[in-house]
Amino acid sequence: MYKNLSPGAIGIRNCSLEQAIALAAQSGFGGIDVSIQEVAALATDRGLEYVKALFSSAGVLPGQWNMPVRWQADEETWRQDLAMLPQHAALAKTIGCTRSTTWCPPGSDERDYAENLAWHLARFRPIAQILADNGSSFGIEFIGPKTSRSRRKYEFIYTLEGMMDLASQIGTGNVGLLLDAWHLYTSGGSVEDLDQISAEDIVTVHVNDAPEGLALEEQVDNDRRLPMETGVIDLPGFMGKLSAMGYDGPVTPEPFSKRINAIDDPVEAARLAAVYMDKLWKAGGLG
Repeated sequence: MYKNLSPGAIGIRNCSLEQAIALAAQSGFGGIDVSIQEVAALATDRGLEYVKALFSSAGVLPGQWNMPVRWQADEETWRQDLAMLPQHAALAKTIGCTRSTTWCPPGSDERDYAENLAWHLARFRPIAQILADNGSSFGIEFIGPKTSRSRRKYEFIYTLEGMMDLASQIGTGNVGLLLDAWHLYTSGGSVEDLDQISAEDIVTVHVNDAPEGLALEEQVDNDRRLPMETGVIDLPGFMGKLSAMGYDGPVTPEPFSKRINAIDDPVEAARLAAVYMDKLWKAGGLG
């Protein structure tokens, strides 16, 4: 496992690929999230070898790439984006970035569960097949909080078990989890749920903590804490399970924290996130 930086997740906006790589290197992160569209533009402008050298010279890995298909949009938009996906996926493979992710809303106002399941399978399966053809895995994040799903007319997948079932039904062999400790906790799950899966089922990982003093059903998705900041979520146990199963991919802090978002200096913000990631590594027995 390695610590992975997503600048936007800690409130750093308009951060170019070059800046993100430098920031990760300065603050002790081993990888970064990648915008494949930016990689494509930079490769066109400066050359593919220039992009590869950015990573290799800094000793920073391309941890995961954004799956750029707007799969929740109208049919025409989805198909236009889908037509571009083979090109993007091939480029991601070329730079050694073979983990791509998205998230899945936990409810719908238009489709009941069965209709929504069929709709998601129809949208996700072609995406997953293209990624498989180009050597990428596809991680889908389930959204756990009751406050996120209760405002929808029809509830949909919001648990680890439910998302693993969806991955199985997609059936392309390369679909697994964007596993977020926050969503595991807020879905009512626990670290013991990880005994149901293997390292091959996890595409990438997000870590964060929860505010103190709130009941589980009161937790709100965009109000979290830095990993190990409160101890509400059993992150040491979570990391211990990942280590025991042999997960070797990126682990990204995604705290949606007003505290860190208020920091104007990107280096200061990244270093603060790194401090808490170091605490997490130590608590999880990872050194």
